Amino acid sequence: MFGTVVVGVGIAGLARIRDLMNPMPSSPSEHLKLFGFVSRRSFGNINEAKQISLEDALRNKDIHAAFISTENRSHEETIRMFLEAGKHVLVEYPMALSAKAAHELWEMAEQKGKVLHVEHIELLTEEYKQLKKEVAGKDLVKGTLHFTGSVLDENKSGFPAFSGIARLTWLIDLFGDLTVTSATREKQKDKNYSRMTVHFETANK
Repeated sequence: MFGTVVVGVGIAGLARIRDLMNPMPSSPSEHLKLFGFVSRRSFGNINEAKQISLEDALRNKDIHAAFISTENRSHEETIRMFLEAGKHVLVEYPMALSAKAAHELWEMAEQKGKVLHVEHIELLTEEYKQLKKEVAGKDLVKGTLHFTGSVLDENKSGFPAFSGIARLTWLIDLFGDLTVTSATREKQKDKNYSRMTVHFETANK
């Protein structure tokens, strides 16, 4: 069995705990053993998974991999700690708040002989796979991707572009490299409202 720990118990972390505690029959998950979860908040147990300290997760030789599901800003530091401790790492997208940091982390994983995997779960959904089939072989003339959500804490999630970067990856995966041609941001603090509008161009303009 391959020992694992989940770090962070937001929506993604809770889903990880659920799936690790109840793996699909004959799936690779059946070979993973959840030793516990790490959180800054005190929970005790969640679905029979026990809460352990970060120090215990880093020291435990039976834990081989960490699933990191914390806020964006803490990804980089948490990845570094687990790689230093000799663990494999799976992290929710985005891996870091800068390309420079991401490249440093991949180099570190390579030097340590560990797997560092960034998972963008939305690209694996049936809806997205269908969308990819529909645009295959077609030329993009013009299009709009609009999405909404609650206002996020920038201290935890990073600049607003990072709050939506997972969705922007759809566009790159569907249409290739993109260049930002303009970007604007509108904020209305009294209404707790923020909007970012970005225009991109494909390689063939």
